[in-house]
This record gives sequence, C-alpha cells and structure tokens, in this order.
Amino acid sequence: MNAFNRLRGPRLPTKLAFLGLALLVVPWFSYKQLVEMERLLIQGQSQAQLLTAEGISTLFNGREDLFNDLPIDVENFAPLFARPLPNIIRLDGLIEDWDQSVDNDNLSFGSPQGNNDGDFELLLGERAGQLYVYMKIKDNNLVLRDPEYLRLDNADHIRLNFIQANGEDGRISLVLGDNNALTGFFMDDQWRYAATGAADNRIQGIVTRPDDEPDTLWAEFRFPLELLGSRRFFGISWADVDDSVNREIAKITQTLPTAGQKSFNLVVLRTPEVRNIIQGLGYSGARILVIDSERRVRAETGTIQTESESESDTAGVDRLAKLFAAVRPWIHAAVFGERYKNENTEAEDEESAASQAIGASLAGEPIAMRSRLGKDGEIILAAHPIISAESVIGTVIVEQNISDILAFQRTAFEQVILVSSLSLFAVFVSLLAFAGRLAWRIRNLRREASSAIDSYGRLRTNTLIHEIEAGDEIGDLARSVSNMLSKLHRHNTFLESMPRTLRHEINNPLNTLSTSLQNLAEEIPNVNESKYLKSAQRGVHRIGSIVQNLADAASLEEALETEEMELIDLDQLIRNYVANCSLVHNQYQFDYRGSKQPAFTLVSDFRIEQLLDKIIDNAIDFHRRDSPIRVQLDVYNQQIQLTVANRGPLLPAAIEQSVFDSMVSHRGQDNRLHFGLGLYVVRIIAEHHGGFVRALNLTDGSGVALMVQLPLIEAEADTQRERSIA
Repeated sequence: MNAFNRLRGPRLPTKLAFLGLALLVVPWFSYKQLVEMERLLIQGQSQAQLLTAEGISTLFNGREDLFNDLPIDVENFAPLFARPLPNIIRLDGLIEDWDQSVDNDNLSFGSPQGNNDGDFELLLGERAGQLYVYMKIKDNNLVLRDPEYLRLDNADHIRLNFIQANGEDGRISLVLGDNNALTGFFMDDQWRYAATGAADNRIQGIVTRPDDEPDTLWAEFRFPLELLGSRRFFGISWADVDDSVNREIAKITQTLPTAGQKSFNLVVLRTPEVRNIIQGLGYSGARILVIDSERRVRAETGTIQTESESESDTAGVDRLAKLFAAVRPWIHAAVFGERYKNENTEAEDEESAASQAIGASLAGEPIAMRSRLGKDGEIILAAHPIISAESVIGTVIVEQNISDILAFQRTAFEQVILVSSLSLFAVFVSLLAFAGRLAWRIRNLRREASSAIDSYGRLRTNTLIHEIEAGDEIGDLARSVSNMLSKLHRHNTFLESMPRTLRHEINNPLNTLSTSLQNLAEEIPNVNESKYLKSAQRGVHRIGSIVQNLADAASLEEALETEEMELIDLDQLIRNYVANCSLVHNQYQFDYRGSKQPAFTLVSDFRIEQLLDKIIDNAIDFHRRDSPIRVQLDVYNQQIQLTVANRGPLLPAAIEQSVFDSMVSHRGQDNRLHFGLGLYVVRIIAEHHGGFVRALNLTDGSGVALMVQLPLIEAEADTQRERSIA
C-alpha cells in the first residue's frame, strides 16, 4: 500500500500534451475522406471514359468496310509503311527483337537488284510514339566522320527529310562516329553544317558491320514521331562517301516518290476514313485509338499529356512532394491499419495494360483499368468492343492522364499534412506554454508556501505575495493558503504569549499558596514533620519550575537577539565548566579532552553555559551507572565541534529528527517534570550562534553522543573585530 501511495501520476504539461493528441482525430478523418474522394474521382473518371468509348464504338458498329486491309498505295503519295511493334526494341544493330511478321515489309531502294554500292533495304516500325528504323546498307568502303572537320557531309551519313509540326522543312543528318553510334544534327539548307552546333539526343542509333558480310552495314535508330506534322511527310537518304581523302559524296540513295506521285509520306498503318471520323471526338489530355481485330491501330487522335508537360515543379516543391510521399505510408497505416498500396507502383505499365485491355475488349468484354505512364504518371484506359453481326471487328480505346486527379489528391494530402502539422504544432506549443506557465505559477506558490514554515514547523510569514491578485483557481488557492497562514500566525502568537500569561496568572495564586504553606509551618508546631506539608511544598516548587521553564523557552529567541557577542576561547570556557560541573556533581565522573588548536569563536558565554547545562543534564539522566560522561572539543575545517557522549540506551531511529523539537520528551511516564524543552533550548542557542546540533548513536552501539558545531574564527581577524567593537 505504501509503495502504491508513492506512485505519482504524470505532470501537468504531460497531461495537457496527451490531451492535445486528441486533435489527431482531425487529420485522421481528413485523410480518410481524402482517400475515399480519390477513389470516387477515379471511379467516376473510369466510368466516364468507358461511356465515351462505348459511344465512339457505336459509330463503327457494323462498319466492316472500314476495317479492311490498307491499300498498298495512299492517294497521291509514295508510302513508307511502319507497323506497330509489340516488343521493346534494343538499339544494337540486330533484328532479332523485331516482330518477325514485319519481314515482308522490307522496302528496297537503289538499283533493282539491290547489290550496288549505296543500295539499302528499309524496315520501319512504330512503338510508344517512336519511329524505329532498321537499314541494311551496301557500302564497300566505310568513311567515318573526322572530328576536326566542321562539315558533316564529308563522311558516310543518313539524311532524314520531313515536314515539322510547324510546317517548316526539317533536315537531320545521322553521322557515323568511331564508337559506332549514330549522332543526329539538324542541318542547314545545303546539308553541310549543323544548324545549332549541338547534337539532338532525341535521335539515337547504332551502326554495325557483320563479320560474314564485310560490305554490309546494319543501321538501327529511332526517331520521335512528335517531330512530324499531321501529314507526316518523311523521307530517308543514304549519302555514300568512298574516298577518305577527298571526302566527296559519291552517291545518294533516297526514298523518293515513284513516278506520277506528288510526294512521300510515312504511313503508320492508319485508316484515313476512320481517322476522319474520330478526329473531332478527341478532347484535351485524352487519346482515342481504333484497333482492328488483328490488333492493328487504324486511327488515332489526341495525345496524352504527361506530368512533365503539364507542370514544372520547382526543386523545393519536388523535395516537399518526396517528403510527403515518404510520410504517406506511415499515415495510411495509422489510419487504415494496413500497408499503403501505391497504385502507380503496382499498376501495370502502359503497354501491358493496353495489351490486356485490347484482349478483353476483343473478347467482347468492356473494361476500364489504371496503368503507369512513364515513371510517375498514371492513366485510365477504357476499352469497348466494336461489334458487327454478333462478332467483334475491333475495339475503341480511350486513354486519359489522371494527373489532374492525382495532383488534386496530392495537393489535398499535402494541405492536410501541412495544416494538420502546423495546427498540431501550434496547439502543442500553446498547450506546452500554457502548461509551463501554469506549472511555473504552481511551483512559485508551492515554493512560497513551503518557505512560509521552517523545518521545525515555525511560521516565517503570515501572508503570501504570489498569485494573490490572480482571478483564476490558482489565485483562489493562493488566497486560501494565505488566509490559512494568517490564522495559523494568530494561533501561534497566542501559543507563544501563553507561557508569559500563564506565568503571570499562576504566579499570583502560587505565591499565595507558597506563603500560606510557609505560614502554616510556622504557626503549627511540628507541622514540618508532616509528609503532607512536604508534598504540598514539592508540588508548589514543581509548578513554579514548570511555569518558569515554559516562559524561558517561549522568550528565548527574543532574549538571544539582545545578547552581546564576544570573542572567547571555547576550549578554556568548556574546560572551566567541566571542572565546576565535577565539583557540583561529584557523584558523576566527567572526562574532558580539549583541542590542540585555538578554538576562538564569537558567542555569548552565558548562553553557551546554558547550552552545556542542558546537554550535561541530558547525559546525566541517560548515562549508565558508573560510566563516565565524556566531553570532547575538536577543531577542523573552520568548524569547532563539541561532543558530549555517555554510555546508556541508544537513540531510536524514529526520533532522531524530532529529538530537538519543542515539547518533545522521551524520558517515559515516570519523569513528569521534563516537557522536552532542554534539547530544544540547545538547538535554538546553537543556531543563533551560526551552528547546528545533532544526536547520533555511538559506532560501537554503547550509547549516544550529542554534537554541537560552531564556526571557528581566526584569532587575528577576531582581534581586529574586538578593536573595531571597542
């Protein structure tokens, strides 16, 4: 039970801090609502895209004529066919990773036989907005670019002619370097010098020469389709340089239009009529594709806006977004109790999702799903089948970037975190400041209330200063404690004045009683022999002694304030006192051991003798018969220590702290004359002289020792002090 009572609860600031944690329920609800809102927005977007795909598919239902194979020629143009590539193409000069179904699409340019120097075969494919080109070039003498020449037409190179999206002519030269890499440069009108002086890293490629065909080059590169305009005018040429000294172009082989055609064009297996139908259906941020049953793209409109195109975050915002992305899993786990699933991380990439959606829709099942777009982007892909005569002839795919939804969700999440963090921080700071202020006020009040009473229970003041004017509960408490101290002070004043009042009131009848007993003894013969008279006289004497002791103890502190101090040798004083004490109490044995050093101190000799009277009386009362009372004086560490030891009963540990208190006696019921004032007087005198007193048992357990310590004063300093006093 005692151990339980010693347990203490948390401090006031801790309690208020725990109370402030209750505010975490606000961001908890906010985040939960945010996740639910994100789910509803994405679900609504998926349904909207699926309805859009369904609406577009109704335009093609039953139109089998639109999905027939493409003609060999497109009107007025010499076509270059590029088929979609299902596999990722590695730019290594090898054809193994190309779809084997496109082998028949090889286009030959140059001589009819295709064996002359400078002839080449061309294979085109399209994947993820990139045009992939594979060329087999006949070249008997490969001439690489010399880095010391600024001109780029003095070595073997590939030329790309096209019309840019802005309608201007585009010229790019792919130059062969020492590392077998193809480097692309935008060229001037004469195909001699680079237009900007810097390579365009968007065009990448490589050239290799097979070991079994030393006169053949394998060139493989990719070209972004976004560089082309809507009509996609596009042509490829091989410029052959055979003389490494003169570096003149010997032959240029081009993909020129055939006779009777107006121009050249790049056809990426699109159906013009289908494209015309869906061209006006596109909307911002979305892409619509029409795919036939052979999974060939027949029409496409619109583009998916990537996150890098839609926004350009600063470095600070990007770091903040990364910080929130790192914090979100922990918040999600705290709110939902499960690991956060990043949909963008777990979603399939665009090609895998598109393949899955096309397969499901061609099987007659509408579908909407999420997929990755690049590293951080995400899209919703909805596919709906095109039906003719109860068979699926194609599918419509609607792709839209949900960066706006994700940006809204991320912004909302960041705002929730920021607002919650700032709010919680402000609340915590406010609560801690309030708790600190409250605790500081309570500590000051406790400190002042504790200092109002000394270690012996005496009042030092009768009122408080702090928090008296406060209007809150602490002010009420301070005023209550102050009133209590005022009442205690009045009560203590009454108790302190009572001994003097009692002495005055008791002495009058006591003197009358004493005089009457004395007169009675004189008037009646032989009455002095009466035991009753003697008992009455002893009672009167005892009452007088009690009243005098109470009065002396009550007025001791006031009397000490008027005492004059003088510098004395305490060793000489105690030595004389013990000698006189041996004469008065000749039935007891006293042993004194003085100090070998001077023991000067500033004291009142009368009060020191009074202190010794009380200690010696206490030692006589408790000492063992036929055992000496030892008095010893020691000087060390600028202190004078007086020790009075006697053999006898030990001092119980429970009373060591209270033995010097007023009205405390441990002499038992037989001795009623003592009221516990002797050692109290010893303590008051010792403290008045700047020292202290304590009682302890002897180390051998044979008795008790009382020790009084007083400050030591150097003789020289004391002599000057005496002169100044004189």
